Amino acid sequence: MTAKNKVKTDTVLKDFWRDNARFADLFNAALFQGRQVIHPGELEESDTDISSILKWSGYMETVQKILDVVKKRAHGIDFVILGLENQQRVHFGMPLRIMLGDALGYLKEYQEIAKKNKSQGDWDDSDEFLSGFRREDRLHPMVSICVYYGERAWDGPYSLLNMLKVPEELRPVVNDYKMNLIQVCRSEELVFHNTDVQTVFEISRNIYKRDYKKIEKVYQDKEFSSELGVVIGAITDSQELVKQALERKGGRMNMCTALEELKKESEIRGENKGRIEGRILAYFELGVSLEEIAKKTKLTVKEVEKILEENGELNLA
Repeated sequence: MTAKNKVKTDTVLKDFWRDNARFADLFNAALFQGRQVIHPGELEESDTDISSILKWSGYMETVQKILDVVKKRAHGIDFVILGLENQQRVHFGMPLRIMLGDALGYLKEYQEIAKKNKSQGDWDDSDEFLSGFRREDRLHPMVSICVYYGERAWDGPYSLLNMLKVPEELRPVVNDYKMNLIQVCRSEELVFHNTDVQTVFEISRNIYKRDYKKIEKVYQDKEFSSELGVVIGAITDSQELVKQALERKGGRMNMCTALEELKKESEIRGENKGRIEGRILAYFELGVSLEEIAKKTKLTVKEVEKILEENGELNLA
């Protein structure tokens, strides 16, 4: 059995996306259908810590929020803040997390402007003094993307409104907050121009589909950096791929040499999945609650429900 590598997926992905060319290509694919609106040369590293202090009516509370990667894009004399969140599992509160991150980013800049204005003390009237914000002051836009790397399709909410229980007559007047979501497992339609990004998404997606023939067809005569092998292995949780990438001399690797081991890993996972499904069905027949089954199998209740539904034991329609 292959020894478990101590490679932290989150760290690997943060390092991968810090590259300006990759970061720009991701945002162009997600937001502009591949058009080259954001250019790597415009980007510079920005502070990922957008934690802030909230004060109202004599009450104060600190709120911590650290984004995975943040870039500042110059746009004439102005700039846009671009934030990236890496997500390995479906998070049913993700739109709220994205909204909070954007709001704290705006709050942080607002407080910085107010502090500067206070030190200068040049107010036109009492309204500006009380708000700490001059009439001509403006905040810079924040654009955040959540990249979801999980094998199964995202079945969580896509916007704040999806998280709310709102009477139909109130829906038009309740403010929504949509999030920009990219799913690696459903990324066929995305237009990438950066070879590294295209390679990572295409191979990861086809590993999830168990479409090894397509990987072999496209990459049998191609070599890519071992760094990409580690990234793909971290995304798909392939210990063998990470191991081969780390051991590859010269920093280059060929995907075809790893395919046989990937197939073996897939077979083992299939066997393990079958055993887990068998346990779930057995527990369910014995009358064990869904919450207890989830605890025993280390799955979420929603994952247990999905397996039971796929086996015809539960109807969630």
